[in-house]
Amino acid sequence: MNQTPRANRPHIALYGNRNAGKSSLLNAIIGQEISLVSNIKGTTTDPVSKAMELIPFGPVVFIDTAGLDDDGELGNIRVNRSIKILQRTDFALYVIDVNDFNETSYKEAVLLFKRFHIPYLTVFNKMDSLNSIQLNSFKERYKNAYFVSAKDGDNILELKNAIIKGIESEENEPPIVGDLLPYNSTVVLVVPVDSEAPKGRIILPQVQVIRDCLDHGIKSYVVRDTELKDALNDLKSVDLVITDSQAFKKVDEIVPDNIPLTSFSILYARYKGDLFKLVEGVNAIESLKEGSRILISESCTHNHSHEDIGRVKIPKGLVKHFKHDFNFTFRMGHDFPDDVSEYDLIIHCGSCMINPKTMRTRIKLCEEQRVPITNYGVVLAYLTGILDRSLEIFHFLN
Repeated sequence: MNQTPRANRPHIALYGNRNAGKSSLLNAIIGQEISLVSNIKGTTTDPVSKAMELIPFGPVVFIDTAGLDDDGELGNIRVNRSIKILQRTDFALYVIDVNDFNETSYKEAVLLFKRFHIPYLTVFNKMDSLNSIQLNSFKERYKNAYFVSAKDGDNILELKNAIIKGIESEENEPPIVGDLLPYNSTVVLVVPVDSEAPKGRIILPQVQVIRDCLDHGIKSYVVRDTELKDALNDLKSVDLVITDSQAFKKVDEIVPDNIPLTSFSILYARYKGDLFKLVEGVNAIESLKEGSRILISESCTHNHSHEDIGRVKIPKGLVKHFKHDFNFTFRMGHDFPDDVSEYDLIIHCGSCMINPKTMRTRIKLCEEQRVPITNYGVVLAYLTGILDRSLEIFHFLN
């Protein structure tokens, strides 16, 4: 479980005003001192993420955020950073100091949770400072809230169980290929080995597709593009070929028309985002003009080379396709703009290093601002002229 990638862990964020006891509560839930605690307001200045085991549930990521009531120039920056965390939050806790309850702040936070479709729990902290009459008054008014003392550990177990129950009710992780093919099917995975490939290992999407095949009783064969033709000849039947997007053209020439072909990136477009929306977004390519503004968003940070798919191959492919230049902007990691209205098209990576909530929020953001968004695999299939073929396995054309 400790090796579970962050992108595959539910993200649980703690929100609330300064000095509500968010960090203390997180320490109490985990049973470890992982967040700095003090009586000084604003001790937590930036969102702090920690991959942990929430026993008995399993691997999660907790995010301790700065107080939503922070003020001043730096305070506003901290608040904005905390709010941006909503884009990747799967489940939220709104923590309230029972001695300093600001109902307006609470209602504003609830509206934010609803806007981003985030399930949440309301947690009143420092119940040890109230007498029974005061406590019962709060409980009568907020019947669905949880009342705890991070200091004394009161009701922490009940809250922890409620968090687990809430996450489990939201957990419905879809298969990657398991629902596309029947049991005992045969899949060939094409993994080119070049300067971009990490030495000694294969990348996360490839690993997860292999595991998904194992989980669903699908036989998988892993080959390089240079051995693909021989592999197809060796196998009696092949139900699907999945390739790295940058080898699309070469693999398409090798794989017979009667064998379905798609890419890891296109599979991830469905697994982590909304394949229909990303395919819809690629149609905007033909409306691009000289100087059109294109944002290329990469979810991971890595060294770049002459073979880099996002910074080199896709821009070159677009310029070659249209015979004119574009204005490219590159963003990495969680540095995705809230205002995307200045762009004519957004091309996102396969999103293997971010959680599904983040990718779906970005797609929704683009939809709200009427900016088309697509992803690497869809674009490369389009530019190669094999987009229709790469979507046949998803029954897009039926």
